[in-house]
Amino acid sequence: MLIEVKVPVLAESISEATIAVWNKKAGEFVARNENLVDMETDKVMLEIVAPNDGVLKEIRKEEGTNVTSNEVIAVIDTEAKAATDNVHKINNTASSSEQINNVSTADRGLPASEELSELSPAVRKLVADHQLDPHSIKGTGKNGRIVKSDVLGYMDHIAVVQSAPVAPATSEPLPSAVSPLISPPPLPMDERPEKRVPMSRLRARVAERLKQAQNTAAILTTFNEVNMKPVMDLRNKYKEKFLDRHEAKLGFMSFFTKSVVEALKQFPIINASTEGEEIIYHGYYDIGIAVSSPRGLVVPILRNVDEMSFADIEVAIQSYGKKARDGKLSLEDLTGGTFSISNGGVYGSMLSTPILNPPQSAILGMHNIVERPVVENGEIVIRPMMYVALSYDHRIIDGHDAVMFLVSVKQAIEDPTRMLLAV
Repeated sequence: MLIEVKVPVLAESISEATIAVWNKKAGEFVARNENLVDMETDKVMLEIVAPNDGVLKEIRKEEGTNVTSNEVIAVIDTEAKAATDNVHKINNTASSSEQINNVSTADRGLPASEELSELSPAVRKLVADHQLDPHSIKGTGKNGRIVKSDVLGYMDHIAVVQSAPVAPATSEPLPSAVSPLISPPPLPMDERPEKRVPMSRLRARVAERLKQAQNTAAILTTFNEVNMKPVMDLRNKYKEKFLDRHEAKLGFMSFFTKSVVEALKQFPIINASTEGEEIIYHGYYDIGIAVSSPRGLVVPILRNVDEMSFADIEVAIQSYGKKARDGKLSLEDLTGGTFSISNGGVYGSMLSTPILNPPQSAILGMHNIVERPVVENGEIVIRPMMYVALSYDHRIIDGHDAVMFLVSVKQAIEDPTRMLLAV
């Protein structure tokens, strides 16, 4: 019986996907629910599993091909017993030679997580596209796992080695020293290394949406500074108990997320979105939290944050971070959202103007915490200060509402009991 493997129904905002990596070849046996192919969309990497046991009879869409919802990409023969038996015979015959010729990951001194089947979809795609041997790449991730930066660094090293000129043989001794005032001659214009790679589908989509936001919205940014000492003191006092009870670290994001929700309740226009010439007021609070992934920045959504506790928020953010690193985020994780928070402070950003995530009308930017002199009660004291920025669509949000929203966030962070008492 022949079973067609089809592209799953994509979200309304996603018109097509790209075949990234086939994990099986035509003629190979596949087991039900085994990862058959990785597909890249504008937002996530999708893993398409085999619907039945059988032999992959035909691959109809090669790697790099764009596909749409319900398009047939492969055919599985569930009754190809002979082909299955041949695969097992080949495997049995090859086992003895593999013991002699192949070096296991343990013999290589590499962890099992570096096997191809264990690599993340983004890493597998890079390795396959550039025909690299993953065992030659040193992993710096958890338990020695190869991450995207390891592959890119390895490729850069290879490019430099291949482009380095070979010194001609000479019988004359080299000078014992070179004057530090003499710089090496520049490389000829045709020998300077450079590399061209196409934008990933995610990067292209991000670029499109950011340009769309700048072209359609009247983006304005207002700034303020927040004294982080009260939150830091509270966090230091309870972080150990919080970790023991909830198995999650107490970070700053839960404080800012809760303070944002309280401010959105006071200024609902900040939580609104636009559709044509209409303003849509949302009676719920779905907050997007920007996290990094091997494929770039993604914004998974925390749903109904007004009903979540501090622990719920921290656990959810921790879970999304792990899913982003492993390439396991689903379309549902990234769809929707009424407001976004971006924390550039974890990378050392002092100040920035975040860009809107359409159709949302506002986004909060957090930055790094730096000890600065401030005046309190007529005296100069040193406090851990953070700059915060609110970018908003000035077409529907007045400056007064934007400024007062940011002041509300500032007051909640500088006096966390406000969030408990809702004052």
